[in-house]
Amino acid sequence: MHFERQKLMAVTEYIAPKPAVPEKCITPYIKAVKEENGYAKLLRWQVVETFRESKMIAVCQHNFTPSEEMLLMKHRLRKHNIQVKFFPNEIVRPYLSVSKYKNLLPLFVGFNLMLVSPEIKVKEMLRILKNVPQINLLGACIDDTILSKQGVINYSKLPTMEITQGQVVGTLSLLASQACALLQHSSVQLTALLDQYIKQQSGGAGETDRKAGEGQAELGPAKSSAGL
Repeated sequence: MHFERQKLMAVTEYIAPKPAVPEKCITPYIKAVKEENGYAKLLRWQVVETFRESKMIAVCQHNFTPSEEMLLMKHRLRKHNIQVKFFPNEIVRPYLSVSKYKNLLPLFVGFNLMLVSPEIKVKEMLRILKNVPQINLLGACIDDTILSKQGVINYSKLPTMEITQGQVVGTLSLLASQACALLQHSSVQLTALLDQYIKQQSGGAGETDRKAGEGQAELGPAKSSAGL
């Protein structure tokens, strides 16, 4: 009976599973790194160059526009050295978030286009956009200054640089002439006063001589009559 029990215990004994393969023996899982598309790299580079070379960057909302009107608008803008740029928001927004133009981020919602130029041609741009109601101006960055739509309109009403320079030159010339006149005023006034004083002295001396002569003339006949 004891022997039977030993056999039963041996048959029912728990057999542990074989140990798993050690982790160091397993090849580590390498997560594949998704490389950026070459076209996306090109667009990202174009965005950087556009913001770096442009003094005027206007952000517009682009609604449906017939191709003929779009071509005509591009042609008119190109005459003033203004280019039309289309960039996806997923390309523009990452660049703006780490640049000095990050305050433009709220404007890039939906389908946008940018009007860029190395020169500041605000009046020309607004005049052309006025004829294209499908393109709505949202804001702009002009000479590193971010402006709203109303700010862009107010900027277009400012005089040109040539007119401003002429006004400054005229003001400076006027101030110089006024300063010269003020410096000469004292000497001119002093000269006039001296001339007036000399004339008064000359007139007073002549009047005294005339009166003295008249007095001598009156005394002369009186002495002669007294002698008689």
